[in-house]
Amino acid sequence: MTASAIPTTAHADRRSVQKLFDLSGRTALVTGGSRGLGLQIAEALGEAGARVVISARKASELEAAVEALKARGVEASWIAADSSQPADVQRLADASLDMLGHVDILVNNAGATWGAPAADHPLDAWDKVMNLNVRAIFLLSQAIGKASMIPRQRGRIINVASIAGLAGNTGAMTSVAYNTSKAAVINFTRALAGEWGVHGINVNALAPGFFPSKMTAGLLAHVGVDTMRAHVPLRRLGDDEDLKGAALLLASDAGKHITGQLIAVDGGVSAVHGG
Repeated sequence: MTASAIPTTAHADRRSVQKLFDLSGRTALVTGGSRGLGLQIAEALGEAGARVVISARKASELEAAVEALKARGVEASWIAADSSQPADVQRLADASLDMLGHVDILVNNAGATWGAPAADHPLDAWDKVMNLNVRAIFLLSQAIGKASMIPRQRGRIINVASIAGLAGNTGAMTSVAYNTSKAAVINFTRALAGEWGVHGINVNALAPGFFPSKMTAGLLAHVGVDTMRAHVPLRRLGDDEDLKGAALLLASDAGKHITGQLIAVDGGVSAVHGG
């Protein structure tokens, strides 16, 4: 068969690149969505057309975030919940499904950190980090998966990990619980992707590098902006837009053949330093 004789009907249904990234008609739940990286991801999904529900502990911050989202043309609502509590995780899942009908996209972003030398790390602080950063992600993925994604045989789960889960620290960084939890998130992502791929569910992780935020303010003040930038190949820190493209790729049909993967958004830090 000559090249000119190759059938072209298969190409008639090809969508434009813009359509591949379009989330019109989709629904999304973003935990830790009232500020920082979670709000940035909620903006990206909402601006691409998704109806968004954001969750965090503080109602006042959620109200302000939803107003900001609506000002950008995003259809958004909020649910206050403490994801470190199993009962609240189930309540969040149930309330989200009541609001949205189903959840197409789940972004597990809520997290906590704790700085302490390993030799003196308090057990309750270890449990706080693990319960929110690991257990809550498992419980919410399980709840949304069983109630919505598995029955519908489709879904996207995006877990926000960190390049801290790729390597250890030296010097001023004493965050053994946080690093351990984020490594767990990375392999949880791979394990769930392998198990739930048969249900048409894509599970991936984002690994941000250093983004200025409320969580990182103390470290930034201690180490200094210039010092932090000096360790980044691109010589810059993350900003309010840097996670949007990767999140939209993983949430949309543009990423329909990507699962079990980790995308580092870190200016090249993990490429040259290993984490």
